[in-house]
Amino acid sequence: MVFILALGAAFSNALISVLQRMGVEDAKEEHTLRLSLLAHAMRRGVWLAGFALMIASFLLQAVALHFGRLSQVQPILVTELLFLVFILSTWFGYKSGLREWLSVAMASAGLAGFLVFAAPKGGNRLPSDLGWVVVGGSCITGIIVSVILALRGPRWWRAAMFGTAAAIGYAFTAAMTKVVTHYAAQSFWDIFVHWETYGLIVFGILSVFLTQNAFHAGPIGASQAALVLVDPLVSIGIGIALFGDNMQTAGARGPLEAFSLLLLIAGGFWLSNSSAVSLVLGEGATGDLLTPRFRRMGQAPPQDPCPPGLTP
Repeated sequence: MVFILALGAAFSNALISVLQRMGVEDAKEEHTLRLSLLAHAMRRGVWLAGFALMIASFLLQAVALHFGRLSQVQPILVTELLFLVFILSTWFGYKSGLREWLSVAMASAGLAGFLVFAAPKGGNRLPSDLGWVVVGGSCITGIIVSVILALRGPRWWRAAMFGTAAAIGYAFTAAMTKVVTHYAAQSFWDIFVHWETYGLIVFGILSVFLTQNAFHAGPIGASQAALVLVDPLVSIGIGIALFGDNMQTAGARGPLEAFSLLLLIAGGFWLSNSSAVSLVLGEGATGDLLTPRFRRMGQAPPQDPCPPGLTP
């Protein structure tokens, strides 16, 4: 059940990436890191549809985290990239070639290998206050550094750094979600007397805000690679440090786990920068995500103001 719930969350995340990218791709450059970016997005119906899916994805992920381990659930979310290729191929008409299929095979094999060789155990202890301070401080520092780095450089770099900051926030949010679901299982009203509930809200909103900046800053391939690949890596570390996740590393398992993670990262990165996923925005260019197929579904394409054969 944990795997099915996590896969459902990953599929929802892939849809969210496309819909919310549509909602912010035509925002002005000066909206970066300002609430006006969210104000712009919330006026777009397609972005609101993505937000509704975000709630559904959160619920699926929360239930998966309650029954599963952080280091087990979060890596499964990498399959979002696989679903993203499927969505872009079927909805937007992008053709999947050899690169996409090889990338999918690499990422899938890496994920399966990691889950089999690592075989995480434990992960059910409640974090200590000291653990929260250390992990929380590390995550906050990582977010701040990533945002500072995102303020300079080419568009792909800025998108990747904003995506990294958001991914760290999502990983920390997932840790708090797991604890909140534990309290909710005992008594729903108990969640309101624990700080993790309010921390979940704050970091959840912050992560969503950073994600919109990642989508707005540049190529979806760069932002998506950071969002999808950094999250599970940070989550594995948090799972070990906070919840006592125990990875099986004896004998050949350790090297095989490391190789599986490298295969997963390489496949995910290669896939996120493929022609099907990497819908690149050039410097100073407008977005090309709103393809003719999407326009036919709800928007009319721009009409030539002059009849054929006439000049203005």
